[in-house]
Amino acid sequence: MQSFMNEEFLLRTPTAKTLYHTYAAQMPVIDYHCHVSPKEIAEDKRFDNIAQLWLGGDHYKWRLVRANGEDERVVTGDASDYEKFQAFARALPKAIGNPVYHWTHLELKRYFGCDLTLSPETADEIWKTCNAKLAAGGFSAREIITRSNVKAIATTDDPADTLEDHKKIAKDESFATKVLPAFRPDRAVDIEKPDFRDYVKKLGAVANVKIETLDDLFTALKNRIDFFDSMGCRAADHGLDDYIPFMEEATAAYAAKAFTRVMKGEALTNLDYDAYKTVLLIFFGKEYAKRGWVMQLHYGALRNNNSAFKNLGPNTGFDAFGKGFIDSGKNILRLLNTLESTRELPKTVLYSLNPNDDVMLVSIAGCFPGSGIIGKVQHGSAWWFNDSIPGMEAQLTSLASRGLLGGFIGMLTDSRSFLSYTRHEYFRRILCNLLGKWVENGEYPSDMKALGKMVQDISYNNTKNYFGF
Repeated sequence: MQSFMNEEFLLRTPTAKTLYHTYAAQMPVIDYHCHVSPKEIAEDKRFDNIAQLWLGGDHYKWRLVRANGEDERVVTGDASDYEKFQAFARALPKAIGNPVYHWTHLELKRYFGCDLTLSPETADEIWKTCNAKLAAGGFSAREIITRSNVKAIATTDDPADTLEDHKKIAKDESFATKVLPAFRPDRAVDIEKPDFRDYVKKLGAVANVKIETLDDLFTALKNRIDFFDSMGCRAADHGLDDYIPFMEEATAAYAAKAFTRVMKGEALTNLDYDAYKTVLLIFFGKEYAKRGWVMQLHYGALRNNNSAFKNLGPNTGFDAFGKGFIDSGKNILRLLNTLESTRELPKTVLYSLNPNDDVMLVSIAGCFPGSGIIGKVQHGSAWWFNDSIPGMEAQLTSLASRGLLGGFIGMLTDSRSFLSYTRHEYFRRILCNLLGKWVENGEYPSDMKALGKMVQDISYNNTKNYFGF
């Protein structure tokens, strides 16, 4: 029996062990999609205790604590940090098979040198050990990033953001990691949301454009895209919730009328919403292509499903995924083809929250090759509910069996926590184990030079080249 989380954790064959320890482990990290706070990096935030560092904003952990029957008071309520930590310690031992169990203990080992497993019996000792190390120093936001060998981070930023924190970080030559904005224009796309008109006014004020028409909105958005580009932005990200909209009959005139009506406070139909969003997505794709940006499309999330907790706001652990009520595959193909037909398709990464879409997305990606670009359209990393061992193995296997695994851009954290960089280690161990199994089954030659390069490319090099970081 193998001991828990030893040096050969998840590595089942000699080939896997060689690939990980010789080739993968030392590679730097590029976290090309995450939700860490640029403000906390700019201010080099320090944390008073392990609960603040571990549990703040982490809805993965919150869901486990709730599933254990705990009161919301010890999740997002007014309980002390110690009480919240204890509640997490009560829930975690029951989370066998859950990646949070592995992430938690990787974080304990890699950052705190702690080999204890978290439980009610060990909680006090871990609390004291970790807090003593936090107090001793070396755990500010920037120090954690540097210790994690992170070369570049792309945060998630609204077009109306002034990026003041990014400016402060960029001016500080003592911090070597690139912290770049990523353009997230969801609030400009989500015309059906009740705060849409207020947001348009805010965007116009920041862009110094009086927005009355759709053309005015385009002008304001172009201004903000140019500004983000000047700040080093190399990627945009769209959270499209349940499905990716596309209407063949959508025209700029149709979308302009819908925009004008919404700004007057008039009601629209679902068809109006989709027409507007179609035109916006085509507009964005063309603008990204001009600047060499990567367009990321996330879809499949059914958000904020428990109305009893609506006061907590979004991203608090009440989201799920569904199959969608339209054929997103067909819509994705139409969107990409519309852009490609005028040679304005940017590099694109496709993510579905529904793992049943893996094969579909790989097949779509193969329809749009890029001359001189390896994997111009990518099937994105296993995301959110799928970044587990079976989820990542399924995504990697699907890509390998129907596409070009060696051209894959690898892992991201999609996290709000500064300790989440161990997820890259987790991914690399899973990748090396999968490759090792195929080699030792006789499905690929035992060519360590080629395999080692492939592992290093997927871990880091492909990402660096694809995004241009």
